[in-house]
Amino acid sequence: MREKEFSDQELDTHDFLGGKLQIRQPRAGYRSGSDTVLLAASCTVRAGQSVLELGCGAGVASFCLAQRAPGVVLHGLELQPGYAALARANADRLGVALTVHEGVVERPPKDLRALTFDHVIANPPYFDANASTATEDDGKDGAFRTDISLADWVDCGLRRLREGGWLTIIHRAERLPDLLSALQTRAGDIRIKPLASRTGHAASRIIVRARKGSRAPLSLCAPLILHDGERHERDEISYSPAAQAVLRDGLALDF
Repeated sequence: MREKEFSDQELDTHDFLGGKLQIRQPRAGYRSGSDTVLLAASCTVRAGQSVLELGCGAGVASFCLAQRAPGVVLHGLELQPGYAALARANADRLGVALTVHEGVVERPPKDLRALTFDHVIANPPYFDANASTATEDDGKDGAFRTDISLADWVDCGLRRLREGGWLTIIHRAERLPDLLSALQTRAGDIRIKPLASRTGHAASRIIVRARKGSRAPLSLCAPLILHDGERHERDEISYSPAAQAVLRDGLALDF
């Protein structure tokens, strides 16, 4: 658990959206990457709407949304006080109005429970607390492993949504049954976007969007292929044109 604030010596500045955003993140600790940007790109927010980011970390997804939809009302919920403070500091530097609440998804703070949102987005930890992925950095470990169930993340998101609002989650593909089970009877118009590293590879991650209270049928969308070619050439990332449009140009992800 990262309790204390980060010092300047513990932070670096990282570029997002092709350099349109410069966001401070820990040198050693959890750092947001392409999954966070893809999550933000999957949220169909419009100017004037409200968004809650569960587990906001340094605030990267929220800042990507602000870049694409100026005037959006942004809130974040973060368990680790050090990362919550960093998100607030990043918001001040960028001139973005982001309200960061501290607490856990099973028991959000009272001020957050009083609010509802048009959208809730989340990138929950990918592994259970007993998974063999522990790291020496407690902040990174808290972002990758959790003893909070995926159903609790979904429940928190749906409770904070207004009727007809959208919940958007990115996770490992193998957890799709758990996500669908948690959404059952409470949301519909579920749209599943597989993410594959290359053509011919199985999807390792999925983005799921669901509308609270809807009874519309489920849709399995065309996959996003992240990289061109069969393998990385030298040190080049080789993003596909579709991935570049999202990760570098800041466009919305087509569902």
